[in-house]
Amino acid sequence: MTQTRIYVAGHRGMVGSAIVRVLQQRGDNRILTRTHAELDLTDQAAVRAFFELEKPQQVYLAAARVGGIHANNTYPAEFIYQNLMIEANVIHEAWRAGVDRLLFLGSSCIYPRLAPQPMPEEALLTGTLEPTNEPYAIAKIAGIKLCESYNRQYGTDFRSVMPTNLYGPGDNYDLLDSHVIPAMIRKLHLAKLAAEHDWSAIEQDEARHGTIPADLKRQLYETCVSGAEASITLWGTGTPRREFLHVDDMAEASVHIMNLDRSVFALHTEPMRSHINVGTGEDVTIADLASVVARTVGYSGRIEFDPDKPDGTPRKLLDVSRLESRGYHAQVTLDHGLEDAYGDFLSR
Repeated sequence: MTQTRIYVAGHRGMVGSAIVRVLQQRGDNRILTRTHAELDLTDQAAVRAFFELEKPQQVYLAAARVGGIHANNTYPAEFIYQNLMIEANVIHEAWRAGVDRLLFLGSSCIYPRLAPQPMPEEALLTGTLEPTNEPYAIAKIAGIKLCESYNRQYGTDFRSVMPTNLYGPGDNYDLLDSHVIPAMIRKLHLAKLAAEHDWSAIEQDEARHGTIPADLKRQLYETCVSGAEASITLWGTGTPRREFLHVDDMAEASVHIMNLDRSVFALHTEPMRSHINVGTGEDVTIADLASVVARTVGYSGRIEFDPDKPDGTPRKLLDVSRLESRGYHAQVTLDHGLEDAYGDFLSR
């Protein structure tokens, strides 16, 4: 039996690797991958040569430059340029090569900062974006519109999914470049080590996972050496509400949506409605999330918040009714997902 040739762009990333796992579990073994060293997706000529050589029939576009608030604020040019180039090259060359179906993975940051909650797909382009990640959000909106425009003009079957905040195995725990859950897991793990007066383990963590910022390192040292009460400071006020989706749920939803009959998907060319939200439909405050993460890692000290650091959008909860009406519901609870993520962190 002839199998579909499936290209997963970004297969080493958290989402891309999860999609590969799901495809392999389903018996799809004609999976095409390339590392960044093998194929620079910002290079149009290289992308064209790849599509001409490999002739994939399906494409999961999970490759992207990603990061948290600090990274977005520090590298706005890289975030908008690299993401625009990746999606423009892959989507255009997928059309040129006659790819049967493509799935573009975006982000819930495409919606206005003060969008109605939960955020429906129709909220796209109805208000001002969150300033801290505006360049990244604009790039992802462009990706949606690329898919929508090629569908309208050329009759392609290019689909877009907008996930909420993702976490799980394969996440990035660099404190200067990570999202909220991996950053919180690592910080609270370090705080636990400091409370146990294990400076050697803190140094080993820094060697494995990257630099510990000077202010955090000083706080850990004071707890570890002086015997002061264990305390850790997290960014912001703790009041924003966020929705979190385990990466395995995201991968399952992606494969589910990719394989829906075109008549069921039925969103390809309709303006402002050519994408589908992917989330759990539930959110939690950052302060409550910190309590759950602390319980998961075994930290029992104080948790404080620094209101001088940015909060980002006040609330980000997706309306997932369209996804659920097409047969997919998230399966992994936050408690179980965090246990899985912490296990992954410890295994690195």
